[in-house]
Amino acid sequence: MNNIHNIFRRISPIFRRKRMALFFSMLKPDAQTRLLDLGGLPGTWRDQPGEFPVTLVNLQPHAAPEARFTSIQGDALRLPFSDQSFDIVFSNSVIEHLESWENQQLFAREAARLAPRLWIQTPARWFPIEPHLLAPLVHYLPKRLQVRLVRWCTPWGWFQRPDPGRVRSFLASIRLLNHREMERLFPGCQIIRERFLGVTKSYVAVKC
Repeated sequence: MNNIHNIFRRISPIFRRKRMALFFSMLKPDAQTRLLDLGGLPGTWRDQPGEFPVTLVNLQPHAAPEARFTSIQGDALRLPFSDQSFDIVFSNSVIEHLESWENQQLFAREAARLAPRLWIQTPARWFPIEPHLLAPLVHYLPKRLQVRLVRWCTPWGWFQRPDPGRVRSFLASIRLLNHREMERLFPGCQIIRERFLGVTKSYVAVKC
């Protein structure tokens, strides 16, 4: 997937800059803010304003380059923190990778348990370009057709040349969300729509 990620990184910085500017304007973290980033990297925060402490949780831990970062290995569905251990829970494009609605519910409950303020972003299901494959409309098709098309009709298939088993595993790991599901997962949050050419590209659940 590295080649796909490199392509995506070239076309996404405008959205990322706007999203982070909105995050800071709405949640206003300061030096005392304790922020938990589920699935994030130090680079997300290194060039941002403020020096608040950031705890990063990933299935595989990343090196913490500065004292303000704490990096731990953990499962976002079952986190080893007590209730309200943080001021903000932040997550960018993680909840769609949890395979099932049940896991997404667990993730949302953990986020709400750990902090009074939330910022949870995820790609929108009804955006016509599948963001992980960078391919149009393929995610609307039945799984049996997706298995065939992903290999031959998407950049990921061209670069990675996956066998059918790997394609099935990848497709099973992704569950994109719609607006109604975001409202159900994050009651009491504002659901912001990020748009591209008038079409909703992603959602952000925000609780200030």
